[in-house]
Amino acid sequence: MATTDKASPRDRLLDAAAQLFYRDGVSVGIEALCRTAGVSKRSMYQLFDSKDEMLAASLEKRIPRYEALLAPADPDSVTPRERILYVFEQVEKAAADPGYLGCPYLAVLVELKDPGHPASQVARAVKEDLKALFRTQAERGGAHDPDLLARQLMLIFDGASARAGARVEHLDDGLATATVTALLDAAGVAQAHTATAAP
Repeated sequence: MATTDKASPRDRLLDAAAQLFYRDGVSVGIEALCRTAGVSKRSMYQLFDSKDEMLAASLEKRIPRYEALLAPADPDSVTPRERILYVFEQVEKAAADPGYLGCPYLAVLVELKDPGHPASQVARAVKEDLKALFRTQAERGGAHDPDLLARQLMLIFDGASARAGARVEHLDDGLATATVTALLDAAGVAQAHTATAAP
């Protein structure tokens, strides 16, 4: 992720943090972050109390882009089933990129292992929002047990992104969407536009 001279020092730091933390992990040092951002260490500490705070802020800044990636241009024009499948189609497309290293929010949760860390709290909230989306769509689509289906979909999402990011699985054969399709069928999620309307 390239930074530009026109960006503010704060934005340059957040962009550098997003790039380096995703590529190299949360153990990246302050010096590397500042060097990549073109910002002095002193300036960094004037903007952020700690590297932990900067990591959390970089994850927050990335949320709109992340959510937009997983949402069709017109979400209201698709059925709940299509809305769920769209998420997994995007994971399959993203996994084909040589720079894909998995879901950045899952990576942070796995690396930090500290639910109280500010970055963990941001990442966990993003994951809960995705699960809530799955649950809402499952309910609208007539799933027998929307809560259970949402949990199952999260397992597939995180498992697919982690395995693809680790380069131990390729998703270009449609494995993720085929798996989700079978799960939606078993859960009773409707295929047609006759799905239950949202309340």
